[in-house]
Amino acid sequence: MKSYRLTAAALVLPLALTACGSSPDDELNAEGKVVLTVAMDAGLEAKAIEAFNARVADFEKANPDVDVKPQEYTWTAATFTAQLAGGTAPDVLTVPFTDGRGLIERKQIADISGRVAGLPYASSLNPVVAKAGQSADGKQWAVPIAAYGQALHYNRTLFTQAGLDPDKPPATWAEIRGAAKQITERTGQAGYAQMTQGNTGGWILTTLDYAFGGRTEKLNGETAEATVDSPEMTEVLTTLRAMRWDDNSMGANFLYDWAGINQDFAAGRIGMYVSGGGNYGNLVTQNGLKPADYGVAALPLANKPDAGVLGGGTLAVVSSNTGERGKDAAVKWIDFYYMGKLTNQDAAVADAKTLADTKQPVGVPALPVVDRATYDKQQEWVKQYVNVPLGQMKPYTDKMFDQPLVTEPTKSTQEVYKILDTTVQTLLTDRGADVAALLTKADADAQATMGRG
Repeated sequence: MKSYRLTAAALVLPLALTACGSSPDDELNAEGKVVLTVAMDAGLEAKAIEAFNARVADFEKANPDVDVKPQEYTWTAATFTAQLAGGTAPDVLTVPFTDGRGLIERKQIADISGRVAGLPYASSLNPVVAKAGQSADGKQWAVPIAAYGQALHYNRTLFTQAGLDPDKPPATWAEIRGAAKQITERTGQAGYAQMTQGNTGGWILTTLDYAFGGRTEKLNGETAEATVDSPEMTEVLTTLRAMRWDDNSMGANFLYDWAGINQDFAAGRIGMYVSGGGNYGNLVTQNGLKPADYGVAALPLANKPDAGVLGGGTLAVVSSNTGERGKDAAVKWIDFYYMGKLTNQDAAVADAKTLADTKQPVGVPALPVVDRATYDKQQEWVKQYVNVPLGQMKPYTDKMFDQPLVTEPTKSTQEVYKILDTTVQTLLTDRGADVAALLTKADADAQATMGRG
């Protein structure tokens, strides 16, 4: 419960508050306005804080009965539950997709589904990502505000130099293997590269496991069983071993993390790699990628019922400590701050113009949180500001709505990723590594970690 509630100053307005349907849990200021604390990223630079406060002022102008209080907030698994239980979390905060269903089932966040249903685009959320914020009966307790799905990034220039068609990227893992070998043989560069450290090795290995139809865990209520040692993961490691040791198509760097692989890809030293579909912005702004070099395609999936794309994202949720007027204000803030640029023409244009004016990429494809019709409409609103090579991204954008999205593992996620870092590093650096032995050990280590979680 909040430490601050109705004060003597607020008690002089009992009739007005009752008429507004005030809840005992609402926090009110001396003027009778509902106080809404909203999450603001911790550690922002002064200009970013100034920009955030400007958005707050705009919101308060449009909603004069709300007093918005920004609160620095960073989600961490170690502290989040305690923050919720202790009432120290903001009223409006963000959580990863992997937390959504559990928070709903335990009623640790407010049920705002009725209010969300009243938003004009409620029925236009992308059903693939909306599920992350839904209760078992399909009610939308949390709003998806950003999402990603893994994709295959490739260098169009290296494809051309290797005699491959850059407009027809690989659609199967057998084609990826063949293209990687051809790129290496004809250009001398790594045909395909894999992240292996800083937990990214486990992240990408899990991505490939999903693509081949496997999973790394099986949930039974609050307990999890490690399923790392599976036929699907065996197929993944066997494929990587063949590319590394038989084809010699994976280059010489087997200690890539996310930053390192982005750097080498942007420099033209890698033909293909797997990462989040919306990675173009970072590649250009942080790594100097030449736009003409870039291509991105949907991640190839095995022809198996459970094959899917590892994806994730962010949900906006409301603390269960928030009163009824606070919930009203919270949903208005989510609509204004997070969703406006996706669903409102004026907000979308203003956001795109700001990005374009500061030489930031506009129009980078990412897994949309809205349906295709809403997404296409938003793209039409901002098309005069789009400054990315959309034609080179069609192999991804043409399929991004259709691929099944599978959320990341939920139990001891980062710890298991770290275990799998060692698995993939060993496979790529030890020619004699035994796949079965590697998976037996990884599975046992993962189970031990899950048991402690």
